[in-house]
Amino acid sequence: VFSTRSAWFPCSKSVAASVTIKSFREGSMKFSVAVVLAAAALAAAPADAFARPFGVFSTRSGLKMSATTTDEVVVIPTTPIEGMRPGTSGLRKKVEVWQEKHYVENFIQSLIDTAVDSNGGKMLDTIVVAGDGRYYNDEAIQTISNICAANGIANIWIPQGGIMSTPAVSAVIRRRTESGGGEDGEGIAQGGIVLTASHNPGGPGEDFGIKYNEGLGQPADEKFTDTLYQKTLEIASYKTVADSPDIDLNAPVGTKYQLTPTSAVTIIDPFQNYLDALKSCFDFDQLRKFGSSGFSILFDGMHGAGGQFAKRVLVEELGLPESSLMRCNPLPDFGKCHPDPNLTYASELVKKMGLKSDGSADASTDASTLPMLGAANDGDGDRNLIAGAGFFVTPSDSMALICDNYEAIPQFAATGLNGVARSMPSSAALDVVAEARNIPCFVTPTGWKFFGNLMSSKESFDGKDYTPFICGEESFGTGSDHVREKDGLWAVLAWMSILSKANEGVSEGEALVGVKEIVTKHWAKYGRHFYCRYDYEGVDSDAANQVMDIIRDNLVNGDASSVESGDADIKFVDAVEFGYTDPVDGSETSKQGLILNFELGPSGDPARVVFRLSGTGSAGATIRMYLEQYENDTSKHGISAPVALKDLADEALRLVQMEKTTGREAPTVIT
Repeated sequence: VFSTRSAWFPCSKSVAASVTIKSFREGSMKFSVAVVLAAAALAAAPADAFARPFGVFSTRSGLKMSATTTDEVVVIPTTPIEGMRPGTSGLRKKVEVWQEKHYVENFIQSLIDTAVDSNGGKMLDTIVVAGDGRYYNDEAIQTISNICAANGIANIWIPQGGIMSTPAVSAVIRRRTESGGGEDGEGIAQGGIVLTASHNPGGPGEDFGIKYNEGLGQPADEKFTDTLYQKTLEIASYKTVADSPDIDLNAPVGTKYQLTPTSAVTIIDPFQNYLDALKSCFDFDQLRKFGSSGFSILFDGMHGAGGQFAKRVLVEELGLPESSLMRCNPLPDFGKCHPDPNLTYASELVKKMGLKSDGSADASTDASTLPMLGAANDGDGDRNLIAGAGFFVTPSDSMALICDNYEAIPQFAATGLNGVARSMPSSAALDVVAEARNIPCFVTPTGWKFFGNLMSSKESFDGKDYTPFICGEESFGTGSDHVREKDGLWAVLAWMSILSKANEGVSEGEALVGVKEIVTKHWAKYGRHFYCRYDYEGVDSDAANQVMDIIRDNLVNGDASSVESGDADIKFVDAVEFGYTDPVDGSETSKQGLILNFELGPSGDPARVVFRLSGTGSAGATIRMYLEQYENDTSKHGISAPVALKDLADEALRLVQMEKTTGREAPTVIT
């Protein structure tokens, strides 16, 4: 009538906790120590404490009680740990920080408590736990599963292998139904815990992160993350399951692990719901036909989570050869690469597409021998790089092109688009198209959660329906309302669809219309928005904040007429700090970037430079400088963006005193 884990009668938490700790961590002495502690507790028990036995001894993994609700769950005392404020995409820290005692446990317990509050005080019934496969992914999944079970979450879904792209997690939350549809069970997930630091490096000494997706598959909003942070400052204990069996993440789909009598882990198919989502957007039969008619692609998975999804879609569904894939096997350290799909970090793909590091064409390469389409994913599969043979497409241009060619995408062909949106730092190329096509266009702060509100305006707030909807960020993120995350593979299939449509009238044997032809035709119609970004990574935080203060004091709050120009053809007009009032819920977001507006002589065309501090790194600060200028003269459209924007960049850097303040003579990365 006693357990080697705890006594079966009411007793103090300290007694129960001490029994649990001693019972399973003393080697061969664990049982005798547990008996002494239990016996000490028995002496103080009320006379009727043993009216009914609660369990029997078993020999599974040694001498201990069979599983019951009471003997599995323990409460571990803890204290708050500073620095757990989530950013725009969850909490990211060096992996060694996450490996510190109680760190994951504190954050997850605070997250679950916040989710319960947002669920009207009721414990969640079902949750997805998945990661991008980076270092510490598997260990963290085991820890998180135990905490979820101990808190009473009945169903914990883990994808086979433990790896799932971020858009795929959103698809599981949005698309699974009560009746299920496969051997991995049924039910509707009320949220998802995603283990990712997105495009940041992985491995020892590198980054790890955790974010939360709410019930519509969308990233947690600011109210949720603010509450979560407050709970991390107040936490006194967390719940977990003592001595639970390890979960074999590679077990067959449908395998169940009963962690407590009321909570179980189920291994689910990582692909099916996401595949269903993509098939609702695109004509796979048409894409398969186009793929066999001269089209070719080179897809770089950067050893992230998106690689296995690209293989499933491009090779197994669309019939493209496996030679179309590179680095599509997920690795904990991403093969020592930085899994950010830009011109710098996707350099191998960039070279194979006949491009130089600045995005201009390599004249020594024969474009006719290159793949028709080049693409890359980041660590968690939500970002994308798009290129043609010898031709780089900026993320802002890519979004504008998808908007202008929406008829080529079945998802939009019948109804058109009811809304589009871009992050403020992205170029205005989308705005020009939206105005011409009479489509409502929104400019939001950086962070996919702001797009989520617009996409869910009717679904969540009974407001105006902006779907079908596309949106994107300059940081290589593009997506639509099929999920509530950006989706790298969706963007690739959108470009395949545009290319397929552009080549409908091309006879067999004729040269296919390529990416370059489509984009240059677009520029001739709408003008070109030259665009690039300078990243100054790992800047001392004080110096980074000083740069922003200089801009506020001298340019935003200063007298624009007193600012001396260093270049006669670049006139400073004014500076503003971007703020946003959400048109859906009325929430206000301030200090979202500093915008410097210029006028170019002699044309008078507009230009701007945006400065932001990034919250997506785990050490130091990253100053991002976004450069944009409009050019209507088609004879100048062929200039590479970094060259076209060099004078504008020099003038902006002079005004903000970048080198003097930070000591940086050049950016870390130009994309």
